[in-house]
Amino acid sequence: MGKLSDILTLAQERARQFNLAYGGALTPREAHELLQLAPGAKLVDVRTHAEWDWVGRIPGAVEIEWMQYPSNQNNPNFLAQLTHQVDKEALVMFICRSGARSHKAAEVAAQAGYTEVYNVLEGFEGDKDASGQRNKVGGWRAAGLPWQQG
Repeated sequence: MGKLSDILTLAQERARQFNLAYGGALTPREAHELLQLAPGAKLVDVRTHAEWDWVGRIPGAVEIEWMQYPSNQNNPNFLAQLTHQVDKEALVMFICRSGARSHKAAEVAAQAGYTEVYNVLEGFEGDKDASGQRNKVGGWRAAGLPWQQG
């Protein structure tokens, strides 16, 4: 099997292990690799505008808020925006700060008929360390993957 198949198989095994309602779960490095290997794959960043502007952006990611800033209310247009920007047949990966919002977005996308849906575990910033700080334990940034200051 090729590298692409190996990554997807591992992600799908995690879906079975965690009883996910979508295709699978990826580490940040696996997600980055899929972006390189799978033509048409999309990374959808569901953090808020404030997070993109103040914490950082992932170059080339589709940006659609799951929750709106500053109200922290669910984005009522999320699915319409996703449908407008990402083909339902694309391999689509969702990322947020730590993996929770992106999990919900992946569930909604799968329910809406997206066929290749994955969540990026650890998110952009990862979990808090012993000092209560992010960006040191897990996550896109801590993995040294491409990002830009907002």
